[in-house]
Parts: sequence; C-alpha cells; structure tokens
Amino acid sequence: MNNLLPVPVLLPMLGAALTLILGRRPRLQRLVSILVLTGVVAVAATLALQANAHGPQTLWVGAWPRGFGIVLVADRLSGLMLTVAALVTLAVLLYSAGQEQEEVKKETPVSIFHPTFLLMCAGVSNAFLAGDLFNLFVGFEILLFASYVLLTMGGTRSRIRAGSIYVVVNLLSSSLFLIALANVYAAVGTVNLAQIAQRIPALPEATQAQLQFMLLVVFAIKAAVFPLSAWLPDSYPTAPAPVTAVFAGLLTKVGVYAILRTQTLIFPHRPLTELLLCVAAATMIVGILGAIAQSEIKRMLSFTLVSHIGYMVMGIALATEAGIAGAIFYTAHHITIQATLFLVVGLIQRVGGSNSLDRLSGLLITSPLLAVLFIIPGMNLAGIPPLSGFIGKLGLLDAGVQVGTPLAFVLVGTSVLTSLLTLYAIAKVWNRAFWGTPVAYTKAVSDEEDELPINPSEGPMPRIMVAATFGLIGLSVALTVFAGPLYEYTTLAARALLNADYVTAVLGEVAP
Repeated sequence: MNNLLPVPVLLPMLGAALTLILGRRPRLQRLVSILVLTGVVAVAATLALQANAHGPQTLWVGAWPRGFGIVLVADRLSGLMLTVAALVTLAVLLYSAGQEQEEVKKETPVSIFHPTFLLMCAGVSNAFLAGDLFNLFVGFEILLFASYVLLTMGGTRSRIRAGSIYVVVNLLSSSLFLIALANVYAAVGTVNLAQIAQRIPALPEATQAQLQFMLLVVFAIKAAVFPLSAWLPDSYPTAPAPVTAVFAGLLTKVGVYAILRTQTLIFPHRPLTELLLCVAAATMIVGILGAIAQSEIKRMLSFTLVSHIGYMVMGIALATEAGIAGAIFYTAHHITIQATLFLVVGLIQRVGGSNSLDRLSGLLITSPLLAVLFIIPGMNLAGIPPLSGFIGKLGLLDAGVQVGTPLAFVLVGTSVLTSLLTLYAIAKVWNRAFWGTPVAYTKAVSDEEDELPINPSEGPMPRIMVAATFGLIGLSVALTVFAGPLYEYTTLAARALLNADYVTAVLGEVAP
C-alpha cells in the first residue's frame, strides 16, 4: 500500500499533461479530468483507511534509506484531508462542466482550465503528503502557480486586479518560507519534519522561538489568519464560481494543515496558547464583522471564510487532544461547506443575474430548488444543530471549557458570538435575496460584476451543476450522520499527533 502514496500527486500531473494535449477536445478533457480525480478519491480513501488500521504509511521516494531523500507520509490527519479535498475537487470539476459553455461565450480559454485545475490538485495532494519542509514548499508553489492562472482566467479588469494582489501576497509568503527553510536547515541540518522534531529540542530557546515564529507567519499568511488576511476578501470574489469554491474550500486549509502539523510535531512543548488564542479571537470577530457589512454574497462568504479559520486556530492553540480533534473535524467540515456555498452563489448569479443583495429579490419564488441548496449549507455554516458545523463547534467549545483558563473562556464566548453573527449574515442573505417579489433582470454593468451576467430567461439551472452541488450537500450531511465514527477518527488522529507515532513511522530506529 505504501506504493500508492505518490499516486495522488502523479496522477493529476499526468492528467494535466494529457488534458493539455487534448486542448481542442473539451469533451475528452472533461472525461480525463473526471477519471483522474475519481482515481485520486479512491486512492486517498484507501490511504486514510490504511493509516487508521495500521498507522502512518511512509514511502522514501527513489528507495533511499530512512533519513535520506524525500519521504511521503500518510497518517490519519493527512489521509482525512486528502480524501475530503479529493471529493470536493471532483464535485467542483463536475460543476464546472455546466459552466464551461458560458465561459466559452465570454472567450475564456477553457482549454487551459482542466490542466491547471489538475495541477492545482497535485499541489494540494503533495502538500498534505509532504514529509519534509522543502517538499511542503514545493506543494505550495505548485498549487499557487496554478491558482494564479485560474484566478485570472478571462482577463477581466477585476480578475487581473485581484490576481495581482494575490500574486504579490503569495510571492512574499513564499519568499519568507524560503528564508525560514534556510534558517531551519542552518539550525538543525535537515528539513525532514521527523528529524527536525528530534533535533530541535537541543537548540537554545531563542532559536526555537525564532524558527517557530517564522513558520507561523508564513503559514498564517497562506491560511488567511488575522492580521494577515486582508488579501483574501479582495482576491476570491472576482473568480468564477468553481475556482472560488475550490480556493475557499482548500487553499487556506492547506495553510491550516501546515500550522497544525508543525505546531504538534516540531513545537509540541511550545504551543503559544495565549498568543494563538488571541489571534483566533481576533480572526473570528474581524472576519464576521466584515461579513455582515457586505452587500455582495461572494464578499460576505469570503469574510466568513476568514472568520471561521479562527475556530481551527482555536483548536490548535488549546494544544489538547480534545482541541486538536475538534480542529481536525471542523477543518474537514469547513472544506465541504465553504466550497458548497460558493457553488450555490454561482447558481444564484446564474438565476438572478447578480450576487449583489441590492439586485436580488424573490429567489424563493423564482427557484425553490435554489433556496433549498442555499439554506442547508447556510445553516450548517452557522452551526445549527444537529448539523456537522454544530458538532465541530461543540467539540471546540468543550475543549475550551476543559482547559478552563480565563482566556479559554473568552474564546468560548467569542466562538458563540461569532456563530450567532454568522447566523445573522446567512439570515440577511435569505431575507434580501430569497424573500420578496422577484425583480426584473438588469444586466450588470459595473466592473465588480462583469464576471458572468446570465439572463434568467435563458433556461433552468444545468442539471450537472445542481447535481454537483447536491453531492457536496450530501457529503456535509454524511459528516453529520457519521459524526460519531468521524469524531473518533479525529480523536485518534489528534492523539497520534501528540505522541511520537509520526517520528517512529518515518525514521524507525534511525538516530537523530
């Protein structure tokens, strides 16, 4: 089974090459992409089950002996993240098939969408499986280069402007990452995560603090943690719905994954609980206040994305088994829900001709099905029981109460307040966009809405787009129905993160 570890990376890369060759055959492109991502889902699920049954799965690429070369690792955490990411990317790809005809009308080079999308999936998979910091950097760069292309597809002014911001911020974070890598290698003589974990306790406290702070800053930028999150609400809303959905669902979560991995493996005795709890609280509050101030649904969801990153940082900051288990569960939940909501916004824009609340009204009458597609993930995002969002938040709140410090109780209260304000933001969209009398369609003329103005009289929503959205809603419901076994899985993952399972699986008896 260890030989399956490179497949989630290599298969999308090979698929990207093949779809690039098939640039003039869009139907074959779609078929190849769907088959590739279906294969990735199967392999990812197999790796997650193997990690759960037999512990972390490792592969030293090129048959190098332990301690040398590049290692790929799939433990419970990376197996779960890989599986959820593959399911979401497959659903988004199916959704995009229904939108491609409209993109062709706008002279978007759809032929490059599939190879770029698959390349991004390869980067995400590589980041989750990376067993050393440099390979993690490579994974980030692969997915970021692909995301630059996806974000600016179509070449509209708003997309180019947003893409410029996105490129500058991520080039800065990548430069900081390289500097951090150089410092880590200079300090411990390796970039292998397991070896770093063995060697870093011997370093002076000041050196450990410097390395930890540098890595936290890098990954906080990529995860859009406040105050390093200002770039996200200006970048994501301009992209097409499938691109925004996969960005919101996955890219920031790779940053969260990197924080979780490094904090628990490399710096388990330096949790920085007070600092990270304060950052988590600020991320929650600033993000949700920004969300309720928006009049465009895409921007509102971009701010809620920032806000709910705070829940994941809260679990990491608590540094307990319960806190980390809650953070893992909530990350898996949020990947699904956030991607679903952005797909729904794409359908809202198609039916109503806009995503601005000032231009929408009466969608409940115009399309009752669209109302159902919005309200289920919307309530899940707000944490309404018994949905998975409620279960994840309850686990984090319980972990905060168990810690019992004044700051932890402040975070518990902040989490509840953020959840209530999220419900308010969802209710605001429901009241203004779905209630009332349907309004006549008016073609968007502003630069902010030049993405996909579709006249609702052109026909019903494409079945494949609706089916893909329902598929993700079904996945979120499955997270609720099977919350018990899944939470047990995340608890075992958290327990493994807090002991030496990872180091032992990667290095065996190799000396530090």
